[in-house]
Amino acid sequence: MAEPLILVINPGSTSTKISLFEGEKELFTENITHRVEELSRFNRASDQDLYRMEYIIEILKKKKVDARRIAAIVGRGGLLKPIEGGTYRVNQQMLADLRRGIQGDHPSNCGGLIAYAIAKNIGCEAFIVDPVVVDEMQPLARLSGMPLIRRRSIFHALNQKAVARQAAKELGKKYREASLIVAHLGGGITVGAHFKGRVIDVNNGLDGDGPYSPERSGGVPVGDLVKVCFSGEYTYADMKKLIKGHGGVVAYLGTNDMKYVEEEVKNGNEEYRLIYEGIAYQVAKEIAACAAVLKGQVDAICITGGLAFSDLMVGWIKERVEWIAPVKVFPGEEEMKALALGALRVLRGEEEAKEYV
Repeated sequence: MAEPLILVINPGSTSTKISLFEGEKELFTENITHRVEELSRFNRASDQDLYRMEYIIEILKKKKVDARRIAAIVGRGGLLKPIEGGTYRVNQQMLADLRRGIQGDHPSNCGGLIAYAIAKNIGCEAFIVDPVVVDEMQPLARLSGMPLIRRRSIFHALNQKAVARQAAKELGKKYREASLIVAHLGGGITVGAHFKGRVIDVNNGLDGDGPYSPERSGGVPVGDLVKVCFSGEYTYADMKKLIKGHGGVVAYLGTNDMKYVEEEVKNGNEEYRLIYEGIAYQVAKEIAACAAVLKGQVDAICITGGLAFSDLMVGWIKERVEWIAPVKVFPGEEEMKALALGALRVLRGEEEAKEYV
């Protein structure tokens, strides 16, 4: 019996990536590039759904995909209300919140909108899986020390959860039985404590705390940050850029090209080595903090994301954390497959689709 076909849709700022899976097997992937002048016609990113959908339909026709065989369409989850992880059926409340952009207007909001529209037309299921707004933090993890500010859960939920499930499987366990630490190392860095299928603590990788990264400052000394903010030399917009986009390695070395940085390190550049190894140092500290959250009961530490391709970076981290638990490395991130597998688990009856309310 043939496995179900699953169409995956991942809208980016100027592109829409689609993949077709037959069960766990990827049949094809296409990356549709959109002209900036075309997208500028729309007041909001969420208004681009029908425009992007036309390109997707055209590709499906060219590939001669039998729409009757598609059992589910999965869209990249957008900026919804904070929700627990899992696969969610796209419903009317979700559509309204994606359209409105209740936590911000972002191209990913189109994912659920497009998935629903196509699914309704061909008569199949529409889902989203582990969006960035996944929030499973325990009450203790939300405390910041200042009642005005609560720690928030914004992280690489899709990839972290996918890697954690894979690691648990390799350990002969189910995800909900495992105790894991997952470090996603990309343009932003997030390190999460996964306990029995929930991410009970994680740093805010968007513009908050945690290790510095190629482009983000991570947590900086609070008192000094306040002084800089009120120095009169920087605007609010300036400070936002120093935190995200112009922070981290970019601020120190003027580049976010980590391959170039690593080449300089290997060529003996001590300044570059200090800054590059600084990422590993801070990631290791964050991993150790998560080990404390898990009370030392850690089945494995997982390192993933683009920087996980670097043996040098991974080696530095391992030196500092292997005493805690075995380290597993999952380079890169397979977002399309992670989305497809989320739908497949529901179609196979391995888990139930959740309802967004």
